[in-house]
Amino acid sequence: MTAPASRDAAHFKQLYAANPDPWQFRSSAYEQAKYRRTVASLDGRRFRSGLEVGCSIGVLTQMLAPTCDALLAVDIVEAPLVAARAACASQPWVRFARMQVPSEWPPGRFDLIVLSEVLYFLTPEDIGRVADRVEASLDPAGVVLLVNWRGRSGDPCTGDEAAEIFRERSRQWLVPTRHYQEAAYRLDLLRRDA
Repeated sequence: MTAPASRDAAHFKQLYAANPDPWQFRSSAYEQAKYRRTVASLDGRRFRSGLEVGCSIGVLTQMLAPTCDALLAVDIVEAPLVAARAACASQPWVRFARMQVPSEWPPGRFDLIVLSEVLYFLTPEDIGRVADRVEASLDPAGVVLLVNWRGRSGDPCTGDEAAEIFRERSRQWLVPTRHYQEAAYRLDLLRRDA
C-alpha cells in the first residue's frame, strides 16, 4: 500500500465547489472558540510581519490582523481567497496570495508564522520542507504557532503526528514556549532560539 500524497489543489477545489465554508469556520462554536484561544496564545504581542499559511476564507485572518503591522495570508486555491479578501477588506495591511506550500513560499522575513489546520494535509517529507522554509524566513525574535485538529481522517498525517514531525525537524532552532491540548485540537507556540 502506498502512503498518501500531500493533498493537492484539486482536492481543495472540490471541497470549496461543494461548500464555500467546508469546515463551518464562520458558524461553528468550536471553530470560534479555537480561534479565540489561538489569538490569545500570542499574549497581546505586536508583530511587524505575519504569515498565515492555509488561510481559507479568512476568519482567523481577520482575528490575527490586529496583531500585525503587515499580514500575508496564503491558500492553495483561489476560491476561498475571494471570500478572505472580502472579509478583510477593511484591513488594508492584509494581503493574500495563492500559493502551494511548501513548493511555493513567499519571499521576505516574518516574526509571526501561523500554520493552523494545514500541516496534516501534508506528507511527513513536506512537513519537513515547511519547517525548512520557516527556518529560512523566521526573524530572530519570531514565533511559530501550530494549530492541529487531533482527529483521524484520510489525510497523510494526524494532527498530532504533523505537530511532532514539525517540532522534531525544528528542535535545533525553535524552543517550545506553550502547549495547549484538548480532545479536539492542540496548539503549539514555538519561538526562535536566539
